[in-house]
Amino acid sequence: MCGITGWVSFDRDLGTETAALDAMTETMACRGPDDRGVWAQGPVALGHRRLAIIDLPGGRQPMSADAPHGTVALVYSGETYNFTELRRELVDRGHRFTTHSDTEAVLRGYLEWGDALPERLNGMYAFALWDGRENKLVMVRDRMGIKPFYYHPTADGVLFGSEPKAILANPLVRRRVRLDGLRELFTMIKTPGHAVWDGIREVEPGTVVTVDRSGVHQRRYWELETRPHTDGRDATVTHVRSLLDDIVRRQLVADVPRCTLLSGGLDSSAMTALAARQLGEHGEKVRSFAVDFAGQTENFVADELRGTPDTPFVHDVARASGTDHQDIVLDAQALADPGIRAKVVRARDLPAGLGDMDASLYLLFRAIRDHSTVALSGESADEVFGGYLQFFDEEARRADTFPWLVSMSRYMGEDTDVLRPDLAAKLDLPAYVADGYRDAVAGVRRLDGESDFEYRMRRICHLHLTRFVRILLDRKDRASMAVGLEVRVPFHFSNRRTVRVAGDLRLRMTYMYVTR
Repeated sequence: MCGITGWVSFDRDLGTETAALDAMTETMACRGPDDRGVWAQGPVALGHRRLAIIDLPGGRQPMSADAPHGTVALVYSGETYNFTELRRELVDRGHRFTTHSDTEAVLRGYLEWGDALPERLNGMYAFALWDGRENKLVMVRDRMGIKPFYYHPTADGVLFGSEPKAILANPLVRRRVRLDGLRELFTMIKTPGHAVWDGIREVEPGTVVTVDRSGVHQRRYWELETRPHTDGRDATVTHVRSLLDDIVRRQLVADVPRCTLLSGGLDSSAMTALAARQLGEHGEKVRSFAVDFAGQTENFVADELRGTPDTPFVHDVARASGTDHQDIVLDAQALADPGIRAKVVRARDLPAGLGDMDASLYLLFRAIRDHSTVALSGESADEVFGGYLQFFDEEARRADTFPWLVSMSRYMGEDTDVLRPDLAAKLDLPAYVADGYRDAVAGVRRLDGESDFEYRMRRICHLHLTRFVRILLDRKDRASMAVGLEVRVPFHFSNRRTVRVAGDLRLRMTYMYVTR
């Protein structure tokens, strides 16, 4: 896990722009506290900040390889969980490796397969390759958007970075937000490709973006596809269990201390139990961490959102799985600290988020970082298996809008009343949300013989997997990487051959989404 940034300018020699590249790279220092590297050659300059996870001495970046007719250079953020299999295949094809890092497997995989490389990767990643043989930049993002990636086209090339702050550090970019950016900021609908800042775009999940002298070109290498699900319940449960066993085992691979985030719910409890069993095979104990708040268990009052305190369940799971467990207890003073709130806003690049929940997440990750560098999380399981209240709320299910907005309005109220009336009229947020919803469900195909209920539930699942999950994944990445902690999400098993369940087994949904 790292921070990446770079600049391509076909009309100049960027070897003279070291000050700008250094400024862009240093904005990623929190994402990569262990090492720093830059590489410049003619029209391209690449910057990297490293959080060392695998092959600590050998995985330095930018990483380059000389090839016939030019050099190929890589800056890479994330983890490729099938890198050992890729490495074996590449060795059989004649490639020679000088490190044991997953980064080199990605670099040499590109030398072998070119733009077809992403289809072979299992992992969470955002990376950029400068291909000097063809004078082009290739930017790739993982299938579900676990790792963030942004770019800004310029008059003669492009700027890019793991976060907007890296791009905004370049003097070519104006720090400006237009009306559409404000609309995105205030609506929580995660329009694909939108980055709020004027001129900055996201590399969309499952996409390859290529930049050459002719401009910017985009190719989608993966997307959700609708197919009937013909397996029975028992076969489905067995298959999902097999997938989880495999991906938890892969995501425990690291050359640094790792742990699990344990909330006491079904998702994190299952993940922690699997991790404990797998590490136990090697005589190791898994470390687990949970967040708690001073006086919460003693003074807990149930409401519609939460019927019981988490801590008793956390402790039950920790005992049953034999984890080395620690509660991180936060108090109101820490949550209200203006310095902490400023760090959270800076991590997000925007004054947006979930208030105290973001501050508590940041403080939890900061405390964990004193003990571990990698944490496994149950994040995104609710999107995959339909665990949110809105999946069971008839009003949210029937509303012709994003279902989480119905739930949030009911339990948290509206926040748009902070806007001046004249600005609110210009933004017309209800129209923006309605247009976004129509675009989001337009491509969801109805299966033959599918009931109205099944079709509506499948659209809700599609919205959560293509919109809502990206909001939460970005939140978790920004909060964790702000303190140099890598958080992995096993419930997004990102293999091109993996069947991804996108229905709720408890609702007995009659479909799956399958990777192409």
